[in-house]
Parts: sequence; structure tokens; C-alpha cells
Amino acid sequence: MLTTKVGLQIPAGLAFEDWERAGHQLSGLVNSSLWWLGDWLIYGKENYTDRYERGIRAVGLQYQTLRNYAWVSGRFDLHRRRPALSFQHHAEVASLPVQEQDSWLDRAEKMKWTTKQLRKAIRVARDGEALDLTKPEQPERTEETRRLAVPGSHLQRWHRAATQSGIDFQQWVLATLDRAAERVLEEVED
Repeated sequence: MLTTKVGLQIPAGLAFEDWERAGHQLSGLVNSSLWWLGDWLIYGKENYTDRYERGIRAVGLQYQTLRNYAWVSGRFDLHRRRPALSFQHHAEVASLPVQEQDSWLDRAEKMKWTTKQLRKAIRVARDGEALDLTKPEQPERTEETRRLAVPGSHLQRWHRAATQSGIDFQQWVLATLDRAAERVLEEVED
């Protein structure tokens, strides 16, 4: 394969395995280049304040785009960046405190979440935290419940929904039931 400034020339008859490997390598380069640009911008701002804007114009990318790359890069020291996760995974948690960043990235890496699944899991957790604020400060007591007979097809569907949401199954069930109960109780109160 030959890379040019405006495209990729792929030889005719390329084996699928070679094509697939090339795609993996290209996506790795794209992900790495976002970190590289962010680190480059941080260095330029610290060392070339008088020529910083000129350097940015030379790159040819939008100023805000570069600033976003630099902001995410600045939120993660090299040793905290996860090679198994994309730049976008890191961007999803960049605004959080460091411990929360690491916790979410640990989960995303362990569960092999996509960026979308990570975003959704954070949103569900935030919704749950907002609901918890109305409860007393003491830890909530868990209670054993009777077994519930659930047809296998429902259970499989629920597991798929939880997986696609990037959320632990039990957490998904509890959040879903809580939302349903809240809707019904609001209708009764109206």
C-alpha cells in the first residue's frame, strides 16, 4: 500500500487479512495523532508564546479543534493514558476529577466499552447519583426479594440492552425499574 497526502493506494487482489491489518494500523495512527497534536500544542504554548498562533495556522486545522486536543492531552499525563482505549474515551472523562477518570477508564477497558457505551454509563450513573441525593445520608439497605419468574427470551433481551448500554446487568435492571416507577408515581400524583 502507498499512502499519499490525499489518499491510500491499495493494490488489486489484496488479501482480506492484509486489508484488515491495514485498517487496524490506520485507526491506531489516527488515534495517536490526536494525542500528538495535543502534546504538540501544549509544548508550543509553553515555549513559543510569541509565535504560537503562527504555528497553529501552519497546521491548517481549526483553532478550537486543536485546543480540544490540547485540553484532553493536558488532562492526562502520559503514564495515565490507556493505549487500549481511544482518545475519544479519554475525552469523555476529561472533565471529571482524576480518580473518577481512572475509575471510568478502568471500567471501559475491562468491559471493552465503545465511546458511546462509556458516555451512556456515565449518564446513567449521574442520573442515579441525582436520585440518591434525595435519600438520607445513611447507606441504603438491600433486601432479599422473592424470585421472579422471567421468560428466558426477556432475560436475554434485557442482558443485550444492558450490554449495548455499557452497563452492568444488575445496575441496568435497577435503573430501568427506578425510571419506570418514577413515571408511574408521577402520573398518580398529578
